[in-house]
Amino acid sequence: MPVIAIVLLGFWLQVGPARAALPGHVPLPEAVTAHVQAVTGAMRPLGSGEMRWFGFKVYDAALWVPAGAAWSEDTAFALAIRYARDIEGERLVDTSIDEMRRMGFADETRLARWREMLARALPSVAAGETLVGLRQPGAGARFWHEGKPTAALTDPDLARAFFAIWLDRRTREPGLRERLLGSTGAAE
Repeated sequence: MPVIAIVLLGFWLQVGPARAALPGHVPLPEAVTAHVQAVTGAMRPLGSGEMRWFGFKVYDAALWVPAGAAWSEDTAFALAIRYARDIEGERLVDTSIDEMRRMGFADETRLARWREMLARALPSVAAGETLVGLRQPGAGARFWHEGKPTAALTDPDLARAFFAIWLDRRTREPGLRERLLGSTGAAE
């Protein structure tokens, strides 16, 4: 067997099965699942997909909704993101604020306050690490990094604006939005 074939087979055995399992699927960490189920009951994945920037994979994302329910802005849901590369927390926060501004949230005083709140919720991540955000309509959102709580945000407007980055029709990534919503066009 040529050396190149052996190397490729070895590489496939290391990463192939993991990638082939469920592309884009991001499970909820156990520590998060217990809290989420206490708030919403059992959750199920609605859809998932990957985010690429200029061909480079940035992350996989999955949208979790209460079992037996469709996605709606009016019900609790969780967004789980597993990063494919290291990203500084400050960059996550800056990008989030920039996207909210792009989508029409223009009150700079409010955005400055939201920046401070998001800085507590969004730490630096390394490749392979997961952030989970749970939106609780009317109450705000909770965040976890690698299954450990980072912040509970009590501003419902911030929670709505933050998750709109992925789920609003004005998102920069409409294909990812479709995949997260299970390509159903839910709650248009």
